[in-house]
Amino acid sequence: MEKNQQLEHFVHAQVECWNQGDKEGFLKCYSDIAPNGLSVEIVGAPQMEPQVALEAMWRTQPDIRIDIVCAVVVGNEAVTHHRNIKRSSGELSTDTLEIYQLDDGKLSARYFVSHPGS
Repeated sequence: MEKNQQLEHFVHAQVECWNQGDKEGFLKCYSDIAPNGLSVEIVGAPQMEPQVALEAMWRTQPDIRIDIVCAVVVGNEAVTHHRNIKRSSGELSTDTLEIYQLDDGKLSARYFVSHPGS
């Protein structure tokens, strides 16, 4: 199965916007890829509306730089491994595994967050 170019662009563009502090661009990445609906799940956290979840994630942006360790896109699915690095110290804040599924303009995003030492 071939890579989905739209999904490939999304997984990299949202991180680029994040690291540049471009909130509008970050949110636009989600709205552009998901015109027919978005679901966001932070595994283990209480369920939130997608926009509330994205806003909660963004609140950490000033303190966190994202390094992409690996991003794999196959067909309408993608999985990424991100290292979230503290800007102030360069230390690891968290690792995230992110799973995306794109179907008919609907994006499902699941975020697994591990904290060092836990």
